[in-house]
Amino acid sequence: MDQTHASSPLAGAVHDLATEVVLALRSGDHLATVCGAAGIDEENRTGIAAVRVIGADLLLPSVLYGRHPHPGDVAVLDRAVREFPPKPDAPAATAWSHWHMISTLQRMAPPAPGTAAPGTYAEPDAAWLEEAPWQAFTHQLSVLAPLAVPAAPSAVQRAAANRAVDLSRGFVRAVRRRDWLQAAGAGRWLAATGGEPATLGLDRGLDFVELMGGHDPRVTLHVRAARLMAEARAR
Repeated sequence: MDQTHASSPLAGAVHDLATEVVLALRSGDHLATVCGAAGIDEENRTGIAAVRVIGADLLLPSVLYGRHPHPGDVAVLDRAVREFPPKPDAPAATAWSHWHMISTLQRMAPPAPGTAAPGTYAEPDAAWLEEAPWQAFTHQLSVLAPLAVPAAPSAVQRAAANRAVDLSRGFVRAVRRRDWLQAAGAGRWLAATGGEPATLGLDRGLDFVELMGGHDPRVTLHVRAARLMAEARAR
């Protein structure tokens, strides 16, 4: 664990997981285990909590490269879903993250016959996103950046596509405020939906975000995801 970036054991575990996801995205190695490389297994409570923070991005390399995820990563993500369900009064972003973790598991690693699957979890409400001011909208979408993946339709994704101009404004604002994580998350959504104005210069903007904020692997993760989705869309 890189202690220079770890203000707590949980923060350190999140940093390590995000770093391993980035390495897998760069290499395209679907055989590598993200959790194993980060020293996390199903019995590691801090690691399980870190997976809850990273969310479905734990399986992002498999999602973007269209390959089967490592069984160890599937097991840890499944454990995180079971161990940390959202409370009834949880923020909407937490509910959406949980829903996406379950839907990603069901899509990428359906349980074998006779094996118990995580409980069903209805798609949360997203009406609040339609009326949110563009600043708050960008903030919430950046928190929900793991939902910005291909072939995973949701009300959040539809809101992002419908408000691409607002999201572009939010991207520029985040860059000016040097909020690199928010900028990277917004940029990932714009790359996923493909609706940004041509005048935005998203590619160069993402280069700048990674240059300035790339010390945080979560920033690099979102930027790399954005580039892979943009490349796939251009093919």
